[in-house]
Amino acid sequence: MAKAKLGRTTDHRMAMLRNLATDLIIHERVETTEAKAKELRSVVEKMITLGKRGDLHARRQAAAFLRRVKDEDGEQDALQKLFSDIAPRYEDRQGGYTRILKLGPRRGDGANMVIIELV
Repeated sequence: MAKAKLGRTTDHRMAMLRNLATDLIIHERVETTEAKAKELRSVVEKMITLGKRGDLHARRQAAAFLRRVKDEDGEQDALQKLFSDIAPRYEDRQGGYTRILKLGPRRGDGANMVIIELV
């Protein structure tokens, strides 16, 4: 299946997905458009799978993708939260770590808005 280009260059699209994935890991819920959420889902599920593996190589692969941003408390960054909090939560689950809830059209341009959250 072809990846959606979302009207962006490759660099812009990858930067946007990095930002959204990092925000979703830190806040555990993000409001965005439906098309972005569907692309984000595959990225975040791969990150959580890396977190479940938990070895050094998986940590380095996740660190290469995620931004280094602290959570609300300023205690741990997205990478630490992924490996210490989020991945153990899904230890017995084989995929399907995210949920997409539809909100309706955005007022300005009518884009379908959704909330993507960790289950």
